Formats: sequence, structure tokens, C-alpha cells
Amino acid sequence: MARRIGKYTIAFDNLPEICGYAAVVGKKEGNGPLKGCFDVIKQDSKCNQKSWELAESKMQQTAINTAMQKAGYKFSDIDIIIAGDLLNQCVGSTFACLNSNTPFLGLYGACSTMAESLLTGACLIDSGSANKVIAAASSHFCSAERQYRFPLAYGGQRPPTAQWTATAAGAAVLEKSNNSKFCITHAIIGKMVEMGIKDANNMGAAMAPAAFDTIYNLFIDTNTKPHDYDIIVTGDLGDLGASLLVNLFNENKIDITRVYSDCGSMLYGDNQDVHSGGSGCGCSAAVLCGHLLDEMLNKNLKKLIFAGTGALMSPTSIQQGQPIVGICHAVVIERKE
Repeated sequence: MARRIGKYTIAFDNLPEICGYAAVVGKKEGNGPLKGCFDVIKQDSKCNQKSWELAESKMQQTAINTAMQKAGYKFSDIDIIIAGDLLNQCVGSTFACLNSNTPFLGLYGACSTMAESLLTGACLIDSGSANKVIAAASSHFCSAERQYRFPLAYGGQRPPTAQWTATAAGAAVLEKSNNSKFCITHAIIGKMVEMGIKDANNMGAAMAPAAFDTIYNLFIDTNTKPHDYDIIVTGDLGDLGASLLVNLFNENKIDITRVYSDCGSMLYGDNQDVHSGGSGCGCSAAVLCGHLLDEMLNKNLKKLIFAGTGALMSPTSIQQGQPIVGICHAVVIERKE
């Protein structure tokens, strides 16, 4: 049974396993540095759908179906789907899972949604409330731009601090301990941190303090240090937020640089003009369910911290001058010997 260690961290005794995973991305993401790591690359951003929003749902649906196929399961085997996206009322995930005939939990944690869904699913499995759970998240550049900023036809200019919302989706199938290659050993639910940042084009600065708070508390609770992990990855602070996080740890005399990376910096190349890097629920979901879990499967990684970072805001809160609230949830994933 899951137990609390330290002040914030959850340790799992039954070790929920990741038995299947999949990543689906758009054309831009498929041309980036991780292009060989994705299950499906959609060359058509609309995925043969009539809207960007339905295209996002189609991508998440494809990721879920592919992850289940790789795990050898179908919807009738799944107890709960836990999924989220950036759209109002999580409609992207709703329509992705509408015909699954499976109990559904919609989550909103902004870019932290994949980590939030993994830790929620792990808690349900470890407690015996579920045997098999799907955790998923998605985002789409065009649907996010229409909701949070301006329609694409407006042609608004993006400042250097802005990040590019990934057209991507990721899904993982979790189950009770069986014969999987890797499992979730710990999780930490983050606290909201607000430092007065109001610029919606500088989300990395808003989220970095929350990332520091969560990862630092995880170190304290588990009595570990950065070098105890093969990689510590956030998603998605982007280039600016990642540098701020490194500085925050340096101020506390902790060096994470040798093992640290950010999904928003990993997904795109320097020649792809994404300014400060990637963002969106699908960015970290695709990097985890593509590149990172493949690296664990291939025994290049043994233990990692996946720390999902989110900017908790809405178009209305920004228009009303409210600050951006940062959040960071994290899970520790370890390969079984």
C-alpha cells in the first residue's frame, strides 16, 4: 500500500508498472531531434478532421489505442482512463475517449498533466482501486493558439521568451506489478507557487520556482541527490525556464546540470524557430512515451525523475490581470533488473 515518506512524497509498495506506451506527434515534431522515437508522425495537422480540436482528439485517441495494442490489451481490460489537455473542459480528451465505454477521469494540470495522470493512476493501482489504468495527455499548436492567444490568421508576433505548443500526444498503460520492464516507485504532488509573473509569453519563468520546490522536496523526502538519477527531466520549462531552474538549485548549492534536461528543449532543434522551446501537455507526454521510456527499455537509463510543470492560467485570468500560478508534479520511474 502507498505510504507517505517525508513531508510530501508518496512511496509505492506495489510498484505500478508501465506495460505499454505510445507517442504520436505532428510533422514539425516529427522533423525534430527525436524523430526516430515516435510511434506515429501525422503529416496532416488536421488528421483528416474538420477542426484543430478534433485533430487533437484523434491524436490522443491514436496514442491510447497504440499503447493498448503494445500492451496487449483492449478497452474492456482497462478500469479507468485518466487524460487531459489544454482545451476548455478537457474536450480534447473527452472526444478522444468518448467511444471507449470505459470510466474516465479528465484532468487539467496544463503542461504538468501527463505527470499528474501518471501519479493519479499509480495511486489508484497501488491502493487496489484499479488493476489497469491508461494515463494520457495531448496538445495541438493550432487549437491552443486559437484558445489562448489569437487565431493563426492574425499573424501575431511571438517574443523570444515564448514557447511553441507541441502538436503531440502520449499515453501509457499502467498495471499492477507483473513482468514489465519499468515501474513507478515514487510520486510527489506539487504545491502551487506564484511569483508575480503575468506575462503569458513567459511561462518558463512562472513555472521554474514550482519545479524547484517539487524536485527539492523530493530530494529531501527520499534522501537522494541529483547523481542518484540518470536523468531529471522537466516538462515543459523551455530554455529560459530551464536555465532559471538550474540557477535556483545553484543558489542552494545543488548542481543538477550533469543530469538535467527539459522536454521543451529536447523536442525541437535549434533550426526549427520555436524561440524558447516547446510546451503543451503533449510535449512532455510524447517525449516521455517516446524517447525516455525507449531509453529505459534499451537499458540506457535506469532511474529518472519526470517532473511535469504547468502554468495554471486561462484566457480570462490573463485578461483580468491575474498572475500565472506554477505547479509541478513528479514521478520517479525505475527500470527493474
